[in-house]
Amino acid sequence: MEAIKKKMQMLKLDKENAIDRAEQAEGDKKGAEDKCKQLEEELLGLQKKLKGVEDELDKYSESLKDAQEKLEQAEKKATDAEAEVASLNRRIQLVEEELDRAQERLATALQKLEEAEKAADESKSNDLVSRFYNIIF
Repeated sequence: MEAIKKKMQMLKLDKENAIDRAEQAEGDKKGAEDKCKQLEEELLGLQKKLKGVEDELDKYSESLKDAQEKLEQAEKKATDAEAEVASLNRRIQLVEEELDRAQERLATALQKLEEAEKAADESKSNDLVSRFYNIIF
């Protein structure tokens, strides 16, 4: 009987230990569930934050695209303006060259006119001398 009593006490002790372990496991389970719930809430928060960051990225990507298009248009306008300036510079150069030639022709014409006036004056004076000579003689 003594052996049965000992066996009973051991079984009772094992039962109490098992209950303690079960209570400990229940506590650990509850702690794990709380931690899991906390992590799930944190995950949801991070997912919301990620969505917000992705939305911002889309917004800034669109802004970047618009800015690049505007830059390309401005560069094209600048290139067109540079080409127009070069064209106008060539035209100015041609007009200046034409002006130089016209001034040379004018100078030549004025010189010829001056020579013609001198010749006419000499011819008139020769003609007057010859008339005067004819009158006298």
